[in-house]
Amino acid sequence: MSVGQGATTGSTRAMRASPDGYTLVLGNMGTHAAAVALYPNLAYRPDTDFAPIGMVAGLPVLVTAKKDLPPRNLREFSAYAKANVDRLNMAHAGVGSITHVTCLLLNALIGVNPTMVPFNGAAPAVSALVGGQVDYMCNAVPDIVSQVQSGTLKVYATGTATRDPVLPNVPTANEAGLPQFQALAWNGLFAPEGTPKPVLDTLTSALDRALDDESTRARLIELGSEVPEKARRGQEQLANLVKSEVARWTPIIKAALVKPE
Repeated sequence: MSVGQGATTGSTRAMRASPDGYTLVLGNMGTHAAAVALYPNLAYRPDTDFAPIGMVAGLPVLVTAKKDLPPRNLREFSAYAKANVDRLNMAHAGVGSITHVTCLLLNALIGVNPTMVPFNGAAPAVSALVGGQVDYMCNAVPDIVSQVQSGTLKVYATGTATRDPVLPNVPTANEAGLPQFQALAWNGLFAPEGTPKPVLDTLTSALDRALDDESTRARLIELGSEVPEKARRGQEQLANLVKSEVARWTPIIKAALVKPE
């Protein structure tokens, strides 16, 4: 996927491609949910302009902070953020990105509106966090697992119902005192609408076999991703996920009065 406007440029190109099964797009919570509220002139409708193939992986989201930020846990962070919001900086990887949208939820729950510092991607944002140039951000585990394991930054919670097996010492948001922070991002594979059903079925079967492959599963888990169980795989399941995620994130984004950059 190419970058641009929260990766919606790449999604638009995929949507307009020939529906022959050779052009696919790895969409995510940003491109196929948050973008609906962020971009009034979005060139595509995520729920009708793509043919879902299947969910690829869940991406647990962590609340992270620079190593020397005073709060020791999520409760302390919430209090600290309220008391210091005028000088607090939140990093993100661009408007509409997973890092941006999930932290909008966090900020809304805490009741703060900090200075937001955009970066051209998750990697430079994480580097700035590790370097202490920004105060906190929300990260998908695969983007930050090595920094968490090496202890170069603080982690307050994961926005999932259970702890991540790769980071067993990180509490869930429920355990940490903010149960409403439920943030499991995702990646899903899509084809242009109009792709023949037999082609879609072949691709869905291939994805299913890949997710059952032990080496593939081991690598995804090692990176901190969540391998979707059988009940969450497939075309209909991804279609339903897109609809439910659009419905969930649209009011959160609109309430934050966010405008794309």
